[in-house]
Amino acid sequence: MKRQMKATKEAWPRSVQVGGTVVKVYRRQRCDGAFSFEVADYSTGRRKLRSFSDSDKAMSEAIRLARLMASGDSVAARITGREAASFGRAVELLRESGDPVELACARYAAAVKMLGDGGRLEQAVKFFLDRNPENLPRKSVGEVVAELVAIKEARGKSARYVKDLRTRLAKFAAAFHVDMATITTAQIQTWLDNQKAAPQTLANHRRVVGTLFNFAEARGYILKGQNPIDGTEAIRARNGGAVTIYTPNELARLLNAAKPDFVPILALSAFTGIRSAELDRLDWSDVDMAGGFVTVAADRAKTKARRLVPICDALREWLAPYAHKTGPVWPRGEIGLRRDRAACTKTAGVEWKQNALRHSFCSYRLAQVQDAGKVALEAGNSPAIIFAHYRELVRPDAAAAWFNVRPQAPANVVTMPTAANA
Repeated sequence: MKRQMKATKEAWPRSVQVGGTVVKVYRRQRCDGAFSFEVADYSTGRRKLRSFSDSDKAMSEAIRLARLMASGDSVAARITGREAASFGRAVELLRESGDPVELACARYAAAVKMLGDGGRLEQAVKFFLDRNPENLPRKSVGEVVAELVAIKEARGKSARYVKDLRTRLAKFAAAFHVDMATITTAQIQTWLDNQKAAPQTLANHRRVVGTLFNFAEARGYILKGQNPIDGTEAIRARNGGAVTIYTPNELARLLNAAKPDFVPILALSAFTGIRSAELDRLDWSDVDMAGGFVTVAADRAKTKARRLVPICDALREWLAPYAHKTGPVWPRGEIGLRRDRAACTKTAGVEWKQNALRHSFCSYRLAQVQDAGKVALEAGNSPAIIFAHYRELVRPDAAAAWFNVRPQAPANVVTMPTAANA
């Protein structure tokens, strides 16, 4: 049933009626003789007069109010013309978003409540967009691992280093078939915790995975400043101060049992303490027999700092047959190294101890010169590390025997004082 609406125009005040709702319009004469028109608005429950200079506008407003109040929508009835215009603009602004006005207002009110200031809303949105993983390139762990390895190879990194990267990261990629940007600190920590390995191996895993995420961060595959590896627990190898070394007798047996091509590697490791990865990159041009030094160039050193290691008399004698060689000191790669090392230890009857030749050099050299700073410069380490790990492991007389192991010494026999630590 349609509501009946009628407006009485014969006299003032005039009335607009919709159903049982009546809105009156009054005409007032101002002091200047002109007329104004007032609409009686009861939509709030209390009488409020709205003033208009034009009778038609006043009647239109009365009709609008009467219809709204008759339909029970008293809130809409209270909207002024200016407010209605503002509402219309709001609807236009929201049209592209597809959200209704009330939903947009609810979201805005909730955001302002959290931010404390509506003026900060746009900044908050920009901050979120800059850090939203959804806006990053979609790169799987496997893809980034392959890219990292390829770049390291192209930049001339050693085969040993690249193999270590590839092996460790292949294991990580097998556990994470997801985008790099989605991996969390907790997930990496859980993966590390579940690895059944010694502390040093775990520390190496964490270091290599850190290399992967640093690479991803530099290329925008993960958020800047949000590298998940940074929050994982640092892993320290529990060595308990124990450093494995060889005795002078064991060194003599190894050197005398080695194949000719393997002798330089053993001798340089024993008498200069050069790391195996650095030896892998060493060239015969770095071995200056006349000048008396082995040069570890910055681009071949682990610490990226150039250093000189003196050639002692024993080393000079072991290297004399190779004085005119050129090219890499060890050209046969890791497989050849393992094969010759296994043959040497078997013939010598001496167990191979990981990193023991370097540890031996540092220990015997410190006992010989009694100067941690000097040994640190030669070994490419810090004086604190040298002092903490190698101090008083051997006595000076054992050090003298170590640096006197020469080619003419019979295998298995090194003359040393009875009290020496051998």
